[in-house]
Amino acid sequence: MTRATWASLPRDLSTAVEARLGAPVAGAADQTGGFSPGVAARLTLTDGRRAFVKAVSPAQNPDSPHIHRAEARIAADLPRDVPAPRLLHSFEQDGWVVLAFEEVPGRHPVNPWDAEELRRVMVALGDLAVRLTPGPVAAPPAAERLAGSFGCWAELAAERNAGRDDLRGLDPWAAAHLEDLAALESGWPQALAGDTLAHGDLRADNILLTPDGRVVFVDWPWACTSTAWFDLLCMLPSIVMQGGPDPEGLFTDHPPARDADPAAVDAALAALTGMFLVHARRPAPPGLPTLRAFQRAQGEAALSWLRTRLSPTLRT
Repeated sequence: MTRATWASLPRDLSTAVEARLGAPVAGAADQTGGFSPGVAARLTLTDGRRAFVKAVSPAQNPDSPHIHRAEARIAADLPRDVPAPRLLHSFEQDGWVVLAFEEVPGRHPVNPWDAEELRRVMVALGDLAVRLTPGPVAAPPAAERLAGSFGCWAELAAERNAGRDDLRGLDPWAAAHLEDLAALESGWPQALAGDTLAHGDLRADNILLTPDGRVVFVDWPWACTSTAWFDLLCMLPSIVMQGGPDPEGLFTDHPPARDADPAAVDAALAALTGMFLVHARRPAPPGLPTLRAFQRAQGEAALSWLRTRLSPTLRT
């Protein structure tokens, strides 16, 4: 993926950013990670202050401005004791949506995962679930937020039954059990009902480890109210694909997940797996050429975990 750069912004837009930050930009370090085609840059101002700015327009991807607007709404309302960057400013100009945050001095966890860094993140994630229960800001329930993303096994089964998809390239086990997976995922809206504010998109590239030992969770556009274990469920496939340990052990050892209803976990995991694997078969969205490969890798990890959880009749 090639991101837009700070230097590529229209001059009127960068001037507007400087006006809101209160000083000219002395230096910009463009960030290359994540899955947005827009600008993401750590800025150093002439007065020595620092900020993190992200900006996108429909020219990079038609959906990305809506995602930035959603993030601005959530970030503006997050309590200050939540380990997330503070939103300093947000505005729109000439089709661009711009967000300016406090700059968090930190780095992403190493890849492959380091055991101690993973332990720190798991502790912080458990603390986050406690702090965000009940959810302190207005956010849509998971059933609403994910309505256009989950339910993919049923959609794929319908396409197959209509003769529009021959399932070529789909994992053979998933293809053989497509109807079972569609039935299993159908309970996901009830399974994910809860009053915890979930981040909704946790991966290593949305986590910063700071030199003073903090774990900071960034990029909140997909926040929703759900169960206290939903964020861990979503994150585990990426942990596995990046060299982490067995997902079942991490899940069952996590305090918010210890009392989770196994049937609810299975339904949610089936829906998550379907989202990854079915979306991975589609053409890449504009400006995001690497997204499908990343989804496929997460989907394969999620499917392997799902198969270990299901009854013996579905394991073969």
